[in-house]
Amino acid sequence: MTTPSDNKPSRAADEASTTRPLHPPGQPGTAASPVQPQRAATAKTTGTPGVARQPGTVGTDGANALTSTEHVVELADSIVHIANQLHERILKEIACYQDRTMPATQKAVMHTLMDGELLLRQHAQALYADASTCVIHGLDQPQTRLMALTAAAAEQIRHIGVISESTGLVGGILSLVGGIATGRLSQVEAALENIKLHHTALKALKPTPQVKT
Repeated sequence: MTTPSDNKPSRAADEASTTRPLHPPGQPGTAASPVQPQRAATAKTTGTPGVARQPGTVGTDGANALTSTEHVVELADSIVHIANQLHERILKEIACYQDRTMPATQKAVMHTLMDGELLLRQHAQALYADASTCVIHGLDQPQTRLMALTAAAAEQIRHIGVISESTGLVGGILSLVGGIATGRLSQVEAALENIKLHHTALKALKPTPQVKT
């Protein structure tokens, strides 16, 4: 599976330095929880600022997706949750190696995913801050379906056996929020199809055990 070209992580896997320290986003050199994006104070919605909804708690609005400020903030919540799941998965992968040397190819994947996590948080912050300007119209699917799709993506990242298999899915999410931020309906629609394809492909894969220590 390939990562969408739009809004993909800023450093591609083949450009990642093999000597760059593998410290997940947050406080360098620590495994502390990453800083959460904060919602804009003017956003009119329910819930706790910066805290993502958990999978299965999607909204009940049957209107078309992203047609209100509340929809945009709800999506931002889900993006934070995806970033949190990616962060935890990265930590688990690093812990698997402990004193062993991580192969250069795996380091490149990890750097790409860490960049992806950072971009997800930046996009979520932008959605919180500019929710009213990120409203789009014409997306022919309900908000509940969009939220269910992002919740499923978070769960797949959480449970995936081989972390490199999540790069395409993360790229699709980045393309989705990039399209929303720029108001490009065609990019949003293409990203949703890409995410669905990755979702289907990952479901078909037999889970591969994580690296043992």
